[in-house]
Amino acid sequence: MPELPEVETIRRQLEPEVTGAQLRSADSHWSEKFTPAIEVVGTTIEAIGRRGKYLIFELDDGRELIAHLGMTGQFSIAGPTDGQSAAGPHVRAWWTLDDGRTLIFKDVRRFGRLHAVEAGDYASITTLHHMGPEPFSDAFTGDSLYDALAKSSRPVKTQLLSQRPVAGVGNIYADEALFTARINPLARRVGKERCHKLAHAIQEVLQAGIDNEGTTLRDYTHVDGEQGSNQHALNVYGRSGEPCIECGRSLTRTTLDARTTSYCRFCQRR
Repeated sequence: MPELPEVETIRRQLEPEVTGAQLRSADSHWSEKFTPAIEVVGTTIEAIGRRGKYLIFELDDGRELIAHLGMTGQFSIAGPTDGQSAAGPHVRAWWTLDDGRTLIFKDVRRFGRLHAVEAGDYASITTLHHMGPEPFSDAFTGDSLYDALAKSSRPVKTQLLSQRPVAGVGNIYADEALFTARINPLARRVGKERCHKLAHAIQEVLQAGIDNEGTTLRDYTHVDGEQGSNQHALNVYGRSGEPCIECGRSLTRTTLDARTTSYCRFCQRR
């Protein structure tokens, strides 16, 4: 599933391409998850923002088109003469722009979703409404992370995936941050000092993901179809059974809340 670095990469690629473009027409898959695409016809995209894993298209009528990529969502732009069809396989929504190009949203597994809401009104989008601070904002600190984690006795990784302590961290970057901070993902209590290390580690691995333009393991691609390169920089995610880069012993794989988790049981203490 695309996480903050992947969504931020897409945002940076889309914004200069579609800012100022008017959505002249649209169509979508019949599911109500994608029909909001049609509701924004006639508006102009003023900017593209991001909150956690959500893309936010800011429109000139005071609304926002919110896009969540789910597991396999992809945005692309087809030129007026390049032959790419908006009716191709797995296309869930498309918009014709005023310059003749087409903005296309594909989603193979259909876990993505679109919302058209008044700007800033996220009450109908539960995860977004209750989302914690952005990891690079002043609101996110070791102290804020400690306070958030202390409210629950669930494993630290489970809490990170909830999006409540910090926005945008999913399975890949949770494993990487916990390894960087040397914290066991199953730990249920994380002291303040280690929370400061974890907060820094979260920022470090997310920034690396952004610098490498995302992690492509299977479905994630850039707007132009190219792949990210952060998969070559992963220390633990997807490497269970391979040697730990620190101690050389085999990395452990377990399942936590139905999510595959990789870590070093020797380097990462509870």
